[in-house]
Amino acid sequence: MTTATGTYTPKPGAAPLPRMIAAQAALETRMLLRNGEQLLLTVVIPTLLLVLFSSVDVVDTGTGRSVDFLAPGILALAVMSTAFTGQAIATGFERRYGVLKRLASSPLPRWGLMTAKTASVLVTEILQVILLTAIALALGWSPHGNPLAVLLLLVLGTAAFSGLGLLMAGTLKAEATLAAANLVFLLLLVGGGVIVPLDRFGGAQDVLGLLPISALSDGLRDVLRDGAGMPWGDLGILAVWAVLGLGAAGRFFRWE
Repeated sequence: MTTATGTYTPKPGAAPLPRMIAAQAALETRMLLRNGEQLLLTVVIPTLLLVLFSSVDVVDTGTGRSVDFLAPGILALAVMSTAFTGQAIATGFERRYGVLKRLASSPLPRWGLMTAKTASVLVTEILQVILLTAIALALGWSPHGNPLAVLLLLVLGTAAFSGLGLLMAGTLKAEATLAAANLVFLLLLVGGGVIVPLDRFGGAQDVLGLLPISALSDGLRDVLRDGAGMPWGDLGILAVWAVLGLGAAGRFFRWE
């Protein structure tokens, strides 16, 4: 007696690659949004800084309304908090607990996993930008400028910070990544032109202007506050950081 092969015969195998990447990206996004520490970094701190320093005259932001200076810098801070600090900490502990090692042995290729993580970062940043923009508009912000320039700045800023975050997570121990990522976040918050104008730092202004957070915040400020055209200088700085960070992360990242 023979058994006919029917339409219900199991066909084991991996799902199509785009579906695997989309599923992993959705999982990464849910995990990020459920993490209290990540929400503190990505949502609570930027929101509080925007509302506090826009409402209370604590820092001299120059002529014009404080919110017009602060909103672009807070948007840059939101990108850094998600693409660099949050991603570095989360990936560092995933590496420590062997999650990355197990995922690397799954049908999802390693570059597909990194693509999913990048997509998760972008989704989170979109939510951040929508929220912070709505709050800034409620505080009286009047943005100007070319939306394409803003988009290019945000994309290159994300690439630069993502590369640096993955480099840190893939080379340091998880505890060291946690400490270093938070320390860098605080240092760049103070000295990256987010809240305090760079010209307040005197002779160090030129050096600080080469940092990715400075290039992103100044570029966004030039476009959104001053209505400037394409900020090629700031875009160039971010592109260099993106190439160096992603290149180094791709070469030195350790999965175990």
